[in-house]
Amino acid sequence: MTTHRLPLLSFLDLVAVREGGTPAQALDLAVRTAQCAEGLGFARYWLAEHHNMPGIASSATAVLVGHIAGATQTIRVGSGGIMLPNHAPLVVAEAFGTLATLYPGRIDLGLGRAPGTDGATMRALRRDRVEREEDFPRDVAELQHLLAPAEAGQKLIATPGAGTEVPIWLLGSSLFSAQLAAHMGLPYAFASHFAPRMLHAAIELYRRLFKPSKVLAKPYVVIGVPVIAAPTDEEAQLLASSTYQRVLGILTGQRGLLAPPVPGYLERLGYQERQAIADFLAVGVVGGPETVRAGLRALASSTQADEFMLVSDVYEPELRLRSLQLTAQAHA
Repeated sequence: MTTHRLPLLSFLDLVAVREGGTPAQALDLAVRTAQCAEGLGFARYWLAEHHNMPGIASSATAVLVGHIAGATQTIRVGSGGIMLPNHAPLVVAEAFGTLATLYPGRIDLGLGRAPGTDGATMRALRRDRVEREEDFPRDVAELQHLLAPAEAGQKLIATPGAGTEVPIWLLGSSLFSAQLAAHMGLPYAFASHFAPRMLHAAIELYRRLFKPSKVLAKPYVVIGVPVIAAPTDEEAQLLASSTYQRVLGILTGQRGLLAPPVPGYLERLGYQERQAIADFLAVGVVGGPETVRAGLRALASSTQADEFMLVSDVYEPELRLRSLQLTAQAHA
């Protein structure tokens, strides 16, 4: 009986703006975090597209991917993801083709089919465009074509872009993208850091239906994992209260800036609020080194994931970097 190797570690950054802080400070911390992740041997550093959210500074995702890539040396940098309904495939191909030309072999293009925002902002982004279910598979295929080597007589060519063959990843939190990734033979990243309910069903379906392609011979699964590590379980739980406040804000439609930790925060909430936070963070790992090691081992065993995409909302910048360091040590 073979033992599944430990998943690689990567990092997903929403570039949280902190209470008392500025977007500029959030962007600076993203650079420092990426450099820290690179030094720890993380495989990749992804940035997520969200719009009209005061607590998230990663809205111009392609711009930020270039900024992070320019401040690092070896780590892969990409989108987790670009929300494809917001963009014409040609624009995405040109942007990421440019990034891949500037930083060869280091750029990933993760794609999502949600708008990543509210209805009013969605209309501002897309104007009068109406998205249909069949649009996403068609747009992904068009992107693949635009990033492939140009063919004789091809009228629409992304420059830069054509021939860069930027790796495309499909992201999702339901069964739709799992089936599409399997059908297209693409790597699949499940958003279990905020929507863990269908994690096991989605990755089982993806693996079962997977068809080898020219870019991927066998299934490759990444899962999002909220992680907060500290020297002790008690301190980690205190630091995690910033995440708990953020999650409750999402669930109640009261999004804001990342708040400082609050002692005894969960104990002050009602049962339903605590349960809602626990459901949201069902695959989360919070604790000291031993707790983190055990949590990551259990998750690796239950999912057989190839890669963990860590999310870590720690209010104090230095303690966020320490959390990454402790997690990498515990996972080694």
